[in-house]
Amino acid sequence: MKEIEVLSVNISVKKGTVKIPVKSIDLTEKGVETDAHSGSWHRQVSLLGNESFEKFSIQAKRKINFGEFAENITTKGVLLYETRPFDRFKGKSVELMVTQIGKKCHGDSCAIFKEVGNCVMPKEGIFARVIKNGKLKAGDKLKYIPKVFRITVVTLSDRASSGEYADLSGPRIKEITEEHFMNLGYKTDFHMKIIPDDVKELEKIIKKEIDKSDVIFTTGGTGIGPRDITIETVKPLVGKEIPGIMEFIRMKYGAEKPNALLSRGIAGVSGKSLIYTLPGSVKAVNEYLAEINKTMYHLFLMMSSIDSH
Repeated sequence: MKEIEVLSVNISVKKGTVKIPVKSIDLTEKGVETDAHSGSWHRQVSLLGNESFEKFSIQAKRKINFGEFAENITTKGVLLYETRPFDRFKGKSVELMVTQIGKKCHGDSCAIFKEVGNCVMPKEGIFARVIKNGKLKAGDKLKYIPKVFRITVVTLSDRASSGEYADLSGPRIKEITEEHFMNLGYKTDFHMKIIPDDVKELEKIIKKEIDKSDVIFTTGGTGIGPRDITIETVKPLVGKEIPGIMEFIRMKYGAEKPNALLSRGIAGVSGKSLIYTLPGSVKAVNEYLAEINKTMYHLFLMMSSIDSH
């Protein structure tokens, strides 16, 4: 596991000014106590790596001091701009979650930009939210923990669960979703399950995985047959339904093939988990995920109160 070392902790009482190195900072639910940028938002704490300082010092033809880029925490050991939102930095008494990479340049309202005509923070600085309160000082070490998305895939099929035929839809969900997250820069941890069309068994799995899994997919049981029990089982467990996703998919594919309108699939949020109920065919899995993946990442940002606009 990679580790970063804190080289300096810095505070400013006014926005747009350089921050001044201090002996230690107190991280609270609103960010760095007494700092100008603290507040109930997603950019509570700013971090910049010494690697960026060294590059910029050469361009500026002078030594850039810690805090001049208005970063709260100056580090070394990890290229911070290669981290991703939802990654974490964990110390003995504090924990931070990355919320944003880079930012819009403030131009003439930024002290370092006014002097040098450029700034590294918009491209290589990162921002974080305080997850665990505590004190931080120069010399402290923080473990870098990349986000791994836990994904549960439940295939509902009496015949597949009894071994009459191989499950194809579950593995296809895994294949598409794994590639999707990989393209976003994240690793995944899949938990694959094949069960009969059984209310109690499905309910038990969903309840167990809520808040544990980032995404829960089911495949199968979305029709109106006597053994199609997925929607009746899952819907009461969904806290906030997101009807637009499945409505759009049904309309898009149902315009050409009316049978696609017969799926009763739903999408929603329960606790910290996204839940999607997909039809049982591989073809439907391909069609549904092509649309679901367009909004999934934004949903994660919304669930974490990260303003990506």
